[in-house]
Amino acid sequence: MFARPGLPSFEYVRALQPSQVVDILREHGQDARLLMGGTDLFPSLRDGALHPQFVIDLKQLPGLGDIVYTPSQGLTVGAAVTMNRLASHPVLLARYSLLSDAARSVASYQIRNRATLGGNLCNASPCADTSPATLVLEAEFVLQGPDAARLVPATEFFVGPGKTVLRPDEFMTAIRFPLPPVHGAATYQKLGRCRSGDLSLVGVAVLGYPDPSSVSGYRFRIGLGSVAPTPLRASLAEEHLAAQPPGESAFAIAAEKARAASNPITDVRGTAEYQQAMVQALTLRALKEVWARLKEAD
Repeated sequence: MFARPGLPSFEYVRALQPSQVVDILREHGQDARLLMGGTDLFPSLRDGALHPQFVIDLKQLPGLGDIVYTPSQGLTVGAAVTMNRLASHPVLLARYSLLSDAARSVASYQIRNRATLGGNLCNASPCADTSPATLVLEAEFVLQGPDAARLVPATEFFVGPGKTVLRPDEFMTAIRFPLPPVHGAATYQKLGRCRSGDLSLVGVAVLGYPDPSSVSGYRFRIGLGSVAPTPLRASLAEEHLAAQPPGESAFAIAAEKARAASNPITDVRGTAEYQQAMVQALTLRALKEVWARLKEAD
């Protein structure tokens, strides 16, 4: 078995204040890299894809490891919170189960002990499992820069594969989730090449809830991952469901519209046609599952 190359030399910085991070990023740019879980950073260092001068450890920054919920404000998750904490936290299991399910689907248990929510989002991989959940939960990302923190909606954060609206001197400190819709139900459906521990070929997040202001009496939010350059909301499918009585016919048409919204590429993991077909199948499955839960709650 061939030995892998070791890590390159770099200066390790344990940041204790946000200003330290901003100052180093502003001065050194791409020569500085941020560390939270390291599940993507260290393989890139080991394989020679990155050669930073500085690696800045963010885990000791105030609030980055916190999960805070209030009945008036909703949920705030520090960017350095790990996937396994999200998957098992009682507040998430009770009120934000979609985020918990998405976190639980990431890689393996061992990786989830290190992988963080902020890292999963900031890497901006189209197949990141938590991205569709942040879209349908209408999260906002807290980005700390030299002047002040700014809030960016999840729908505006991703701009391309591996690309976000983060500025060179900014970093993510937290993810804020508003209170979920009352009496809602949600599910995350993932397709990979194997049952667990694999990257997503297709990820579909669906949230449904009663809404008397819509024609149908309900609204559904649909988030898609791994089937376009960025995660996306299937807005035309959502509009159709708000205007039609929930049921098999409406769900089938919405699933077709979700398929049409996707724009995957053919690669070594699957063809574009197969992924689009799976978008339709998983969206239909997710809508039926959510609708069954909503009816049980009536």
